[in-house]
Amino acid sequence: MQPTTPAANFNRIARLYRWLEYFSFGPALQHCRLYRIPQLASAKRALVLGDGDGRFLTRLLAANPTLHADVVDQSRAMLRLVAARVTAIEARHRVQIYPGDARVFGERQHLLPGQRPAASYDLVVSHFFLDCFTTEEVQTLAAKIRTCVAPNARWVISEFAIPEGIAALPAKWIVASLYTAFRILTGLRTRTLPDYASALTRAGFTIEERKPFLGGLLVSELWRFQESAGDNSGVVEKH
Repeated sequence: MQPTTPAANFNRIARLYRWLEYFSFGPALQHCRLYRIPQLASAKRALVLGDGDGRFLTRLLAANPTLHADVVDQSRAMLRLVAARVTAIEARHRVQIYPGDARVFGERQHLLPGQRPAASYDLVVSHFFLDCFTTEEVQTLAAKIRTCVAPNARWVISEFAIPEGIAALPAKWIVASLYTAFRILTGLRTRTLPDYASALTRAGFTIEERKPFLGGLLVSELWRFQESAGDNSGVVEKH
């Protein structure tokens, strides 16, 4: 089934994305992306959703020389940057690129001739990606992901968040401003952060760790697939 909401078009800002990011937040977003790399040395097969220009993926591949990754992104311009980066570190043979909408990843109309996604990923990665979708779309995506991950697979997420307390007001303003900017630049239709936590929980993922950055405006989270997952009372928050 095709999504009813058109995907945003990041092609026009692909080459500028890194500098737009640094101009807005300095190195904070990249620090958030890279935070969990030391924990991922045992991963063998990764599904990377919307890695942007590939800066995270190249660092992950360099840190884990046995890892193979499938990368899904709607933006072909971003994927060309990914391909160039992984080629530069001589890791192109470990990366399979799937141009298309992650919401239909694995469906017949998404794959190129001769391509098929791996059926047992032990790692899923999405950095500043889920905020492009509604809660309902994330629920659909999470339900798809659970069908192609191995038992105890991990899902690493970096996202924007609204912290509690006095920091909530400026965070809401920043997030609203970002949505406005990306609506103008890319045609992004989403206007509010999705409740991805409930979507992942419904799909059988349980949060294990949560690390805030920039006073809670950014978070790095580690989730694990457990088909009989219950509540999230075991989450560890690092400061």
